[in-house]
Amino acid sequence: MKTTPLYQCHVDAGAKLVDFAGWQMPVNYGSQISEHNACREQAVIFDVSHMTVVDLPDSGEGEVKAFLQKLLANDVAKAKSPGDAIYSCMLQDDGGIIDDLIAYRYGADSYRLIVNAGTRDKDIDWIKKQLAASKLSTELVVRDDLALLAVQGPQAIKRAVEATSTVCDASVAEQIAAIQKMKRFSSVSLSMPDGDEWFVARTGYTGEDGLEIALPEKQAPAFWKALLSAGVVPAGLGARDTLRLEAAMNLYGSDMDETVNPLESGISWTVSWQPEERDFIGRKSLQASRNADGNSDRQLVGLLLEGRGVLRGHQPIQVAGHVVGEITSGTFSPTLQKSIALGRVSIQALGVESPADILALECEVIIRDKPIAARFVKPPFVAKGQPLY
Repeated sequence: MKTTPLYQCHVDAGAKLVDFAGWQMPVNYGSQISEHNACREQAVIFDVSHMTVVDLPDSGEGEVKAFLQKLLANDVAKAKSPGDAIYSCMLQDDGGIIDDLIAYRYGADSYRLIVNAGTRDKDIDWIKKQLAASKLSTELVVRDDLALLAVQGPQAIKRAVEATSTVCDASVAEQIAAIQKMKRFSSVSLSMPDGDEWFVARTGYTGEDGLEIALPEKQAPAFWKALLSAGVVPAGLGARDTLRLEAAMNLYGSDMDETVNPLESGISWTVSWQPEERDFIGRKSLQASRNADGNSDRQLVGLLLEGRGVLRGHQPIQVAGHVVGEITSGTFSPTLQKSIALGRVSIQALGVESPADILALECEVIIRDKPIAARFVKPPFVAKGQPLY
């Protein structure tokens, strides 16, 4: 299995390590619930260096933006200035989701993409295939020389700035101050005196405020230790999953994959239909899948378990004794102290006219062959650290 530049830091901290997409990663450092609560109340740090950073450098011809407008369902033209970012899906011709990612405008016509660990190889192959077909003069640069850390929570930025100040030269103090002024879904590059660069984005996967920081892998252990000294709590993949599910953020491979499209995955807002002449990959199939109201038959919904048990992926959802869909991912929510889930159901099977009508229906989830009372709710389950149900 592969290890990240912070592997020894995890071992020293007593992490429980597991295999995740071929990487040896920390699932927790003792108490997953404590790590979850620390993110909602203070600040935590995740090692997400198993994810892949890829760059599309400016070719000097203004071609990269046009290429990404073809490659992605969302429109990178929304990233109007260097530093701006968008969340998008990369689709197959039939509209199936190859991966979800964040695209950052890195310069005038250069972009940085951060893709998932489990889809790394197919993502890179797909992008290279599309580059070859487009005859773009730039090349995809895979940044395996970088580590990637996520500092998340209501105190994340304050403590990250404090930690950055302790490991960086005083000459970058002005740049560090700029981090605190960043808007959500934006990024900034910090130029270090030794010529290295740190890339800091105000993005995350927890529903909390925070930063994702790409830095040279050789500098990652020292920064990790500085964050711990600043009071940031180390957190593993277990807390990352419960946090993202409370925030109703999709997990690739569970809530979406190549067999479903964004309209069926609760992220139709990531599809930019305008301008009409932008013929992104998968557009025609997505248009054909929509009904007269612009909806797809299959819909991603939120569920709360009313009875005892824990919601898990692939458990059947039934209404009036008939199976109408299944759980895509579920867990026990430390914030709500209830079992929550995302699930995919069929509007046609439910016999309703629109997605809004689903919330009025009574439902059950089959757990160990027994129907347990549940209810449909509108995601997310938690916002700004506060339970919504």
